[in-house]
Amino acid sequence: MISPLPAAAPLLDLRQVRWHRPLLALAVAMAALTVFCAVALLVDPRQVTGLDVWAKPLKFALSTGVYAVSLSVLIGLLTRFRRTASVAGTIVTVGLAIELLLIVWAAAAGTTSHFNVSSALSTTVFAVMGGTIAVVWLMALLVAVLLFRNRLGDPARALAIRAGAVIGAIGMALAFLMTSPTAAQLADFGGIAGAHTVGLADGGPGLPILGWSTVAGDLRIPHFVGMHALQLLPIAAILLEVLARRIPLLSDPALRLRLVAVLTVTYAATVAVVTWQALSGQSIVSPAGAVLLAGSAIGLACGVSIAALLGTALLSRRRAAAARPPVENRVPTAV
Repeated sequence: MISPLPAAAPLLDLRQVRWHRPLLALAVAMAALTVFCAVALLVDPRQVTGLDVWAKPLKFALSTGVYAVSLSVLIGLLTRFRRTASVAGTIVTVGLAIELLLIVWAAAAGTTSHFNVSSALSTTVFAVMGGTIAVVWLMALLVAVLLFRNRLGDPARALAIRAGAVIGAIGMALAFLMTSPTAAQLADFGGIAGAHTVGLADGGPGLPILGWSTVAGDLRIPHFVGMHALQLLPIAAILLEVLARRIPLLSDPALRLRLVAVLTVTYAATVAVVTWQALSGQSIVSPAGAVLLAGSAIGLACGVSIAALLGTALLSRRRAAAARPPVENRVPTAV
């Protein structure tokens, strides 16, 4: 039986979250950098690997800003091991700031920051970026572990936050798939060791702004999709909480938990499929064969599962309402 529990899990109040201030400061800096890069795109006509030279800093500024805000909130939700998480958050702040500074430097110099080992300076820059991101990943993984050691309130929200942190850490780790030199690079080394495109050289046709290849596999896609589970899954859980105030069917915490579980499995499976697609050399806009079949199956399974959960819950509510005696036939309770 589905029984509404409207007061069992109050909506998350961000005003009561003890935000991680260094990460918030990083987010503010990324907002300023986003504005700067947007203007620079309009006035600087230079290109690197087929993209406007300031497109990459713009993408990284936006992504880093959103990530910093999300991680700041998650650390602020912790009641146990908060000091450890706070130190981890500060390390993440420093690491991401270093990476963005180097990306901006490379853009200003008109060169590529990643995979560039064409000179001693470029090699050092790439090595520093690789080292800092490895540390950032370890700290993000530590925060994910600490989230499992804390009570996070509403069960659906807790699942979304924990799963988002874990899938986000996996998404960050997928970036390491891009760091190995390709066979073509080994055969004719030109100072670049590593690539995000699979099947063709970097720099071909791509989606506007994002630059994701439209003619080959692109490992930036699973990296991006996986990393931002940190935002999307908790947002989905909180949205269900908001809807529960207007839709009685969603007021049951158990139903919301099942719905978030379906979304979590769907998201994880999607990360796996887009990783497979990229490694197979297929463009994100042209899925085919087994990849297309798997993606379609995931979407269908998600839709059917959600429909079944909602249908079962609605049927249970109707049966419960039908089993209750009419108001006029109820025996009054003695005072």
